[in-house]
Amino acid sequence: MKPTEELVHEHEVIIHVLKSVADEAVKMHDGADIRPDLIEMMLDFFRNFTDKCHHAKEEKHLFPLLEQRGMSHDSGPISVMLLEHTEGRRRISNISGLLPAAKLGDTDAIKAISENLSAYANLLENHIAKENGVLFPMAERILSQHDQENLEKAFALVEEVETGEGVHEKYHHLAHEIHGYPQG
Repeated sequence: MKPTEELVHEHEVIIHVLKSVADEAVKMHDGADIRPDLIEMMLDFFRNFTDKCHHAKEEKHLFPLLEQRGMSHDSGPISVMLLEHTEGRRRISNISGLLPAAKLGDTDAIKAISENLSAYANLLENHIAKENGVLFPMAERILSQHDQENLEKAFALVEEVETGEGVHEKYHHLAHEIHGYPQG
């Protein structure tokens, strides 16, 4: 599997979770009780699968290689992707910081979590569309076969060393658990 195909597959898993995130945000906005266990599962997934595994592959390996092949770091697709990764981290941090108050019934915190969940889901859906539709096709044209082979090895190391063996699969299971979480 080509490195960009691997990233697209990971996007499919992320989108699966984002559907649940968007649904939960709407329910909370409409007055449903916050479900802290579900929110914590989502935070875990986004911190560890989306950011620590998926974004790490892009930021530490794909983007630098594309820069070596002539893409700009400071403008264009890479710059946009990095800004959106940062914005996503900010949204996740906001949710995490608001969760203790929300657990105690703070309605402002619950509303803010709902808004941040919705904004995060929208951000990532649009981000993924840009990567799948623009950045990855550009990468396919720019990267040589040798580049792609090296990228495959680097991605495997991210999973084995940085995230840990078996962790990738753990988060695939968590994605299904989140998606199948009992309706509240």
